[in-house]
Amino acid sequence: MVIWAFALLFALLASAQAPLSEMVDIPAGPFMMGSNHGPEDERPAHPVTLAAFLIDRFPVTNTQYANFLNLQLEKAGATARLYDYDDPDARIHRQGERWLADPGFENHPVVEVPWLGAVSYCAVNGKRLPTEAEWEKAARGIDGRRYPWGSELPERGRGQFAAGWNETAPVNTHPAGASPYGVREMAGNVWQWVSSAYRPYPYSATDGREDLVPGLVRATRGGGHDSQPGVITTTQRGRDLSRNPAAGHHNIGFRCAR
Repeated sequence: MVIWAFALLFALLASAQAPLSEMVDIPAGPFMMGSNHGPEDERPAHPVTLAAFLIDRFPVTNTQYANFLNLQLEKAGATARLYDYDDPDARIHRQGERWLADPGFENHPVVEVPWLGAVSYCAVNGKRLPTEAEWEKAARGIDGRRYPWGSELPERGRGQFAAGWNETAPVNTHPAGASPYGVREMAGNVWQWVSSAYRPYPYSATDGREDLVPGLVRATRGGGHDSQPGVITTTQRGRDLSRNPAAGHHNIGFRCAR
């Protein structure tokens, strides 16, 4: 009876987490990347053609990343390079022999993950980080949207922004902020690591910016919970954000692609 009860509990927990692991199909074809009206690093607007790909509907959560840390602990016995657990902004901590999300933060987007930690998480799950171009197409579609939902200025129901330090929200909180493909949390809550190095436009996947070598400063997309409305656009690249790739940050998370 005890074994059956644990099995039932595990199944219920797994089913509750399943939607947060769902991926969305983004069709092949061109879109317009960047903007001629924003900051210098968003210019010029230029066409980019992508193959079809999949992207996570939601950012990776604290619970999902804690499960990954537990897997790595079993394999290698160390997780220090994968998560800044000793930072006061971390929301995952060791409880005995296991890593667990802090109570109340289970479905919040994970933060304090270095870029290589995000790369490793995606790889373990048979995925990868999205390129900067893939992230932007998934966020704005092919009609050049300023925000994932269109041109209207942000409202509280569309995303988590202009909030206090560490005031993230659960990743399934803002359905009205979905992109044209139904991808969620692409404006606010947490900035998101991408695979691409932070280099000038026009974007080219063959100019070395997609080389997965440590040390290169990477682009981040989407804006965070502590960003103002003008910073959570689909074309922002995190130019004013502290984003040392070797460290985690209180307002940077990630999602995966394939």
